[in-house]
Amino acid sequence: MTNTYFHHVETWLIPAAAIADSLTEMAIDGWNGNEGIVLWLGRDDGDVAEVTHLIRLRGSLVEKLPDLINIHPALLNDVADIAIANNVRLVGQVHSHGPGYSLDLSPTDCEYGIKAPDYLSVVAPDYGNTTAPFHSWGIHVFIDSAYRRLRAHDAQRRVHIGPGPHLPFLTVGGAE
Repeated sequence: MTNTYFHHVETWLIPAAAIADSLTEMAIDGWNGNEGIVLWLGRDDGDVAEVTHLIRLRGSLVEKLPDLINIHPALLNDVADIAIANNVRLVGQVHSHGPGYSLDLSPTDCEYGIKAPDYLSVVAPDYGNTTAPFHSWGIHVFIDSAYRRLRAHDAQRRVHIGPGPHLPFLTVGGAE
C-alpha cells in the first residue's frame, strides 16, 4: 500500500537559528532540572523535509520532569490544529536529557513517542545547556516501526544545519 501523506525523508533542512532557539527554550526547563522539548513543524517535498515553525508547549497538559516529558493527547491535537492552519506537518522534535543521561532515546521515548514514518527525534545533552555541536547529539529517525539512531556520518549527510531566518515560534497550551 502506498502512503500519500508521508513521503520518505532522506534529508532534513534546519536553519541554525532554529537550533539556537530550540536550545534556549529547552534551557528554561533545564535550569529547573527538567527535560525540555520543542516540536518542529515543516514541509516535505519529495525526500527533503524543511523545518519552518517551532512549537513550545506550556500549561497543565505537559509535564516536564528530570527524566520524563509527558504530553497529553489534547495538547497534541492543538499542535495538529496549528499545523493544519499553517499548511505544515510535524516533521520532528528535539528534547533534552540531563547531564549523565544517554543521548539515546529512552525506553519511554521509544514506546510512547511519536511513531510516524521518517519522524526525526533529536536528543540534546545537558538539559539544553550545551555548546556541543549538533551532529554529536542523539539523532534518531523512526524507520520500519522503530527508532534508529543515525551514525555520525549518516547524521551529517542527512540533517543539514544551515543559514536561514528565525522561524516563527508558536506557543501551544498556554500564554507566552
